[in-house]
Amino acid sequence: MDETMDLIRMAHEGDKTARDRLVVENMGLIWSIIRRFEGRGCEREDLFQIGSIGLMKAVDHFDLSLGLKFSTYAVPMITGEIKRFLRDDGMIKVSRTLKELGIKVHGARQELSLKLGREPTVEEIAETLGESSEQVAASIESAAEVESLYRPANYNDEQGACLMDRLRAESKEQENLLNSMTLKELVSSLENRDREIILRRYFENQTQSQVAKELNISQVQVSRLEKKILKSMREKLI
Repeated sequence: MDETMDLIRMAHEGDKTARDRLVVENMGLIWSIIRRFEGRGCEREDLFQIGSIGLMKAVDHFDLSLGLKFSTYAVPMITGEIKRFLRDDGMIKVSRTLKELGIKVHGARQELSLKLGREPTVEEIAETLGESSEQVAASIESAAEVESLYRPANYNDEQGACLMDRLRAESKEQENLLNSMTLKELVSSLENRDREIILRRYFENQTQSQVAKELNISQVQVSRLEKKILKSMREKLI
């Protein structure tokens, strides 16, 4: 741990080699977090790149005076970076070029249907637009994939729920689980007495007076310590 702190101190002083070494030595941490997000529609390598950004931010913003393990601080930073990426980019990622081509394909498809009196082939659309058949097929496929998310998940469902609704619900469940895991990581990093206070107050629903009696300290002390601990936990998350 002392070596890690020394590397962080050097990185803060502008030592790029120390910063790069910290990233390399903590790659396993990124991969362990990525496993929580598998099946969310993104390649593991893409998530690794985003996680690496979170890790570098953790290195740059780590406060040596807090006396924390670096991994305890880095986990929520990496996790938050990946969650923001998934939230902002959406579950299906289609390139801008492919989206623009999809609009052209849609127009050409309608015009050719009227002209030919039948559904045009991919090759005919490609020839009309001067594009390759592969690109045209890819744009049609991506458009169909997005459209399918908004079709009814069950045609017997009177509420009209679509697949996207179900995916959002599953995503929310996974997010709640992830938040729980992050909270567990924070609590486990606390000193024994601090951890005891948080567990009794927020997991066992004890009053401050009950906690004070169990720990043989005053209720005023419990109140003061609780505020201090919660503040510290919030700072670690930020």
